[in-house]
Amino acid sequence: MSFSTTDIVKLRKLTGAGMMDCKNALQESEGDFNRAIEIIREKGKLIASKRSEREASEGVVLSKTTEDKKFGAMIVLNCETDFVAKNSNFIAFADSILNLALEQKPGNLEELKNLNMENRSVDAQVTEQTGVIGEKLELSHYEKIEAETVVSYIHPGNKLATLVGFNKDGVENQLAKEIAMQVAAMSPISIDKEDIPQDVIDKELEIAKEKFRQEGKPETMLDKIAQGSLNKWFKDVTLLNQAFIRDTKISVKQYMAQSDKELEVISFKRYSLNV
Repeated sequence: MSFSTTDIVKLRKLTGAGMMDCKNALQESEGDFNRAIEIIREKGKLIASKRSEREASEGVVLSKTTEDKKFGAMIVLNCETDFVAKNSNFIAFADSILNLALEQKPGNLEELKNLNMENRSVDAQVTEQTGVIGEKLELSHYEKIEAETVVSYIHPGNKLATLVGFNKDGVENQLAKEIAMQVAAMSPISIDKEDIPQDVIDKELEIAKEKFRQEGKPETMLDKIAQGSLNKWFKDVTLLNQAFIRDTKISVKQYMAQSDKELEVISFKRYSLNV
């Protein structure tokens, strides 16, 4: 079977592969279009296998919510180089996976990888794109939040994103965005100090005590001094007790109370890639 330049262009549009890859696939398949598609997919698997040991430390972190703001999702799609991470086709591919997550609401990363995406699993699509792009790709992370209001934020550059869930419907957009940006900027480890596991608190106390012991503070004073240090640490690492980035004279909790005293953050997610 023969093929034309039109066939090459059509194959390229369907697979995203380069013109020469499409031409070679059509030559190998002797013009059989469906077989050419399979050859390109097989090539993707071959490249993925060869690159499996390579490090995919670049990529994008994207987050988004459903139109009703009741569900939010975040994904991390990794690649090998920042050049690919900034490529519009790569970003669009990541965005298509995120949109599928918003539509299907998978419970975890493995469920997301197994979702059907254009008659193949998401995982198969990622492998196929490895062949198209020529770099190892990896869908490495997935988070979700369901709440009365969910807000998302992506920091410019697509290397850092957040999701925040609130206990009330119709949270004012600016306030919600400010809290999502607070999470991005200040990287809290929990909503409030009650949410921090006791073993983490105990470890922090021991670190503080040892620090002050090395500084020569009296042994009888160590517990009291360490507790003071712990209270300062709570303000640094718990979202509600952090100084609000737009007005450091008040806490995040006080900022939210200015709008609604009953408004609460019930969950947040944050992921940073090389930031």
